[in-house]
Amino acid sequence: MTLLRVDSSIRTEGSVSREVADSLEEAWSRHHPGPVVRRDLGRDPLPAEAWAAAVTAGYTPGADRSPQQRAAVAFVAGLADELLAADAIVVAAPLYNFGVPQHLKTWIDLLITDPRLGPGTTPLAGRPLALVIARGGGYGPGTPRAGWDHATPYLQQIFGAVFGADVTVVEAELTLASVVPAMASLVPEADRLRVRAHELAAETGRALAERAAVAA
Repeated sequence: MTLLRVDSSIRTEGSVSREVADSLEEAWSRHHPGPVVRRDLGRDPLPAEAWAAAVTAGYTPGADRSPQQRAAVAFVAGLADELLAADAIVVAAPLYNFGVPQHLKTWIDLLITDPRLGPGTTPLAGRPLALVIARGGGYGPGTPRAGWDHATPYLQQIFGAVFGADVTVVEAELTLASVVPAMASLVPEADRLRVRAHELAAETGRALAERAAVAA
């Protein structure tokens, strides 16, 4: 049984989304001997130009496709194979400019061009997927920026409604409290939320491992 871990933070040090995903992965590994396949979109971004080539290839007869289109289709098929081969998935995503990280959006857009992953296919039907979300500020009800998180609902729709996965969200908020002077009073709450995110990540990792074991 395989866990696919997808990271999208551009930070290699001090990334909360990576740290929380580490807790999830560690719990998975303690409870399940299966391998972990890693795709680090932050460190190894996908070629953005591949998306246009893959999209246009979908409307071009195979014999008439350009070398770039054929290469893009093959590249996308490899990404789709990797996703479909996983028994459980964790996607770690920081909130950037109130939305999805560019590298993660590119990955999703490329995947959707594969016929197996387009709308109406639900290829991950019932498969467990954990979203690890890190937000620098507070976006809950009653906060000044309530409703400004345009990443989490989108990712839940893509992975849940489009791909059909069983999505669990693990959230860490106020992650910038310790470095933004105006947020200094929120440091204790940020620390509490961070500890809780790690706890929930560990619980989720264990649950993913248990589900994978049952499915086996």
